[in-house]
Amino acid sequence: MRRPSIPWIKDNYVVAGLMSGTSLDGLDMVLCEIQRGSGEWTYHIIAAQTAPYPDQIKEQLATAQFMDGLQLCHLHNTFGDFLGLQVHEFLSDQKAPCDLIASHGHTIFHRPDQGLTLQVGNGLQIAYRTGISTVFDFRSQDVTLGGQGAPLVPIGDRLLFTEYDYCLNLGGFSNISYEEEGRRLAFDPSPVNFIINHCMQTVGEPYDKDGQTARSGTLHGELLNALNALDYYQKKGPKSLGREWVETDFLPVLDRYKLPLKDQLRTIYEHIAIQISNSLNSFEKGRILVTGGGVYNIFLLELLTRRLLHKVIIPPSEIIDYKEALIFALLGVLRFREETNCLASVTGACQDHSSGMIAHPYPGNLAEAGDKKY
Repeated sequence: MRRPSIPWIKDNYVVAGLMSGTSLDGLDMVLCEIQRGSGEWTYHIIAAQTAPYPDQIKEQLATAQFMDGLQLCHLHNTFGDFLGLQVHEFLSDQKAPCDLIASHGHTIFHRPDQGLTLQVGNGLQIAYRTGISTVFDFRSQDVTLGGQGAPLVPIGDRLLFTEYDYCLNLGGFSNISYEEEGRRLAFDPSPVNFIINHCMQTVGEPYDKDGQTARSGTLHGELLNALNALDYYQKKGPKSLGREWVETDFLPVLDRYKLPLKDQLRTIYEHIAIQISNSLNSFEKGRILVTGGGVYNIFLLELLTRRLLHKVIIPPSEIIDYKEALIFALLGVLRFREETNCLASVTGACQDHSSGMIAHPYPGNLAEAGDKKY
């Protein structure tokens, strides 16, 4: 799938977007056509696929926060190599030649309050394995400029999903994006799949299928009040959530109440629905596009739609599952064109900017030799 370096400015790009979310559900890959015409951006999804993580890599990603510096460096390269081989195989099945790869990487540390964020998955390895220019590390520059380094998806909401008043993603954490007085604003209202999966994994289950465990539980009022009283929910945006906040703020509250798992989850689901609906119901009524893995959680979606005052739009599955990968493809194109792909109004940085490192290919594409498998 090697292709010579492309012109930086043109009207049509074929791009592969890669997304590895905090829920560790797998690597989302989308091949799409990104076009600019009459001053607007449009997209067409050519193919999409989720690749499961091998057990060893999944365990490394799940425990990377406990690694020493040398181990993290190894993981950065190993995971980048894995990404490169996976996208190489994915693209090999497609007829459309790929101009560019854009990879989010996998977040290990996210502490913008300390001026740092880390997404492993070395883009140099991806470019090496595929022979295709790769944009990666989208968040670090924003943190350097005083921002949260997140969320990054809202500019894609603005450019590709203009027909909706609000965009809500239910991933590891929830995120809301919307326009206000000509500015795009966004923030994270609550944890979602990250905390649900964490609780289910204590009994050896990867997730709460359809919300069945939570549905069988009993709401616990004291825990609900304690979770709703967490300081984060009183803060104004821009604000974002990460694993560290769950560990330092959320889990200690949960641990104070020795509840059966089903009651814990029933209360957590109610908490999630309250925080998201409180955030959205403070805005004018409109159309909400809802995406992310949480859409498939039937009980959670019931609780949420029951509280929302807006019209909820559930899109086709390829948008539910691959919207973030699609938008990172767009972010990669914008970075290649040296156009703004990170909004200060969303992240709190000192200015809008074009963020991401660019790795160009060089001779010696090992992926074609097929010398390594995961």
